[in-house]
Amino acid sequence: MTLPNPEMPTQPLTGEWLEADGLGGFASGTGTGVRTRRYHALLLAATRPPAGRVVLVNGLEVWAETAGGRHALSTQHYTPDVLYPDGQERIVSFTPEPWPQWRYRTADGHEISQEIVAVRDRSVVALRWRLLAGEAARLVVRPLLSGRDYHALHHENPAFGFAPQMAGQSVIWQPYQGLPAIVVACNGAYRHEPVWYRNFLYQAEQERGLDCVEDLASPGSFAIELDGRDAVMILGAGQLAPDAATAPEAHAREIFDAEAARRSGHATPLERAAEAYVVRRGAGKTIIAGYPWFTDWGRDTFIALRGFMTLPGGLDLAREILLAWAPTVSEGMVPNRFPDAGDTPEYNAVDASLWYVITAHEFLEAAGAAGVELPAATVQALHEATDRIVAGYRNGTRFGIRMAEDGLIEAGIQGIQLTWMDARVGDWVVTPRIGKPVEIQALWLNVLRIAAIRSPALAELEARAASAFRERFWNAERGCLFDVVDVDSRTGENDAALRPNQILAVGGLPFQVLDGVPAERVVAAVERELLTPLGLRSLAPGESAYQPHYLGGVRERDGAYHQGTVWPWLIGPFVEAWLRVHGDQPAQRHEARDRFLAPLVEHLGAAGLGHVSEIADGEAPHSPRGCPFQAWSLGELLRVERMLCDAEANIAVAGGKSPIVARDRA
Repeated sequence: MTLPNPEMPTQPLTGEWLEADGLGGFASGTGTGVRTRRYHALLLAATRPPAGRVVLVNGLEVWAETAGGRHALSTQHYTPDVLYPDGQERIVSFTPEPWPQWRYRTADGHEISQEIVAVRDRSVVALRWRLLAGEAARLVVRPLLSGRDYHALHHENPAFGFAPQMAGQSVIWQPYQGLPAIVVACNGAYRHEPVWYRNFLYQAEQERGLDCVEDLASPGSFAIELDGRDAVMILGAGQLAPDAATAPEAHAREIFDAEAARRSGHATPLERAAEAYVVRRGAGKTIIAGYPWFTDWGRDTFIALRGFMTLPGGLDLAREILLAWAPTVSEGMVPNRFPDAGDTPEYNAVDASLWYVITAHEFLEAAGAAGVELPAATVQALHEATDRIVAGYRNGTRFGIRMAEDGLIEAGIQGIQLTWMDARVGDWVVTPRIGKPVEIQALWLNVLRIAAIRSPALAELEARAASAFRERFWNAERGCLFDVVDVDSRTGENDAALRPNQILAVGGLPFQVLDGVPAERVVAAVERELLTPLGLRSLAPGESAYQPHYLGGVRERDGAYHQGTVWPWLIGPFVEAWLRVHGDQPAQRHEARDRFLAPLVEHLGAAGLGHVSEIADGEAPHSPRGCPFQAWSLGELLRVERMLCDAEANIAVAGGKSPIVARDRA
């Protein structure tokens, strides 16, 4: 089976494509074929899913030999600023759906297609070239290899293992001991010609103020006749297929047909995009926070999961992930990060545990609404995790996290960042927010309301804390909420900076904790000062610390991360808050879709193709920055899109448009 390959408008060649393998590994690159990041690679494998990521095959040199000469189909970027050869000049079309596909045209009229697909649940990537027009030609492919941690760079050295091991139509290289072998199956003739390619330049790394020059090893090349058959190359980390005797052409055909069948089961492009973030951890599943450099983070996982659980199979995914995280609760906290270097979790967030309770509650509500009868053990495990979190926060836990006399949560110690505004450079915590941050109170009040359903005695505490919240957080002078009260644990000292965190008091959570005129004024202030086409600014223009652009080296970028940079994930809480104060009716939903979601849908074709970026500049044109593929950005788009489309029939009657994410536009 092969998915149709319609004539789609060519995507921006500077956009980035992603092929994730479900293990934490992936293939990624740009529409031009030029690698601009250290993370762009064809075979990037997770040796301890989803961690232990290593780059094995960085890219390819590809050219076609015809009667008219030699025609490059690849382009590399070298120092100081040299693009060579000129393969990108021959690209006539590119689409990332249902997997990355290019069409090249040579000066003598040959047309050749190239396709790349990652295999789900295996560290395997398949490539296929097909002659579409012109006489028979020969394709020559030279792999460019490294064997390094995916955060690192590779340099010429005498230890690289060039020697090939031949196994039928497969060639195996072992670049370094301790790393998976690189297995290549190809239906062409291999010629061993070891050579180093030096001084590749990664422009995106250069712009980020990081090391950006790399050397790659190329053991040899493969020559494949394009004479009515496809040219194929299958790359594997340590293994390829259970049946090693399968001919490469047949094996590649099986891979592409199986992936076509699997991907055709997804109803929308966003559904297919969401699958990229769902990966294996141990015997269970988790959600990668973002590609190419994040692993799984607690806070991001639970926020993203709220949108992911609206998809087919989403309730099963939510159950599995929530149950997997339940035993990790320690002193009332869930981990916020599983680092790449090992499996020891890091407990360093005040909000991750509260988001866990919110997501668990919404899962149980959604399962009940869908008529899903959950095992008693599942419900008990989630309730027990909730109870341990509530008890931990009431009694006090790490980093000064505890319930204060007024029932609100205070948190923080010097030198540690605990909220989602967590940028840090060395000893500099950019936005420490020690005290009582506004969104933490909104989360805590929701958690108390949820826990009180089973423990009515908590209702009195929730009412007391809610009263303190309304009294302590209202900033009458600015007509909105303080971002932090009792700053640095000094009673009565408040941070009046206009930030988006206050929106969670009105929208984005199951229960609204601020209503009436104050809620209307908060939404108006956020819309006026923070709203952009790609989400909410993290700080209002005019504030002394405001940074309009996320540019420069590490210190400059982290200094701007939460000081004006736009965050798309916040569009979900904002749209929900906007509807709560303007009326959640078909006409308002229609307006919200057109005004607030349409720009994000348009963004799907601009940076990480088919995905939503992590951040964007605070000032127009709001250039996408950070990770081009971010789970919670996509998750909140899915969640709010589903929320808006719940009344789609009513909207249609009112003269509105069909859902913004059409079924299978690809």
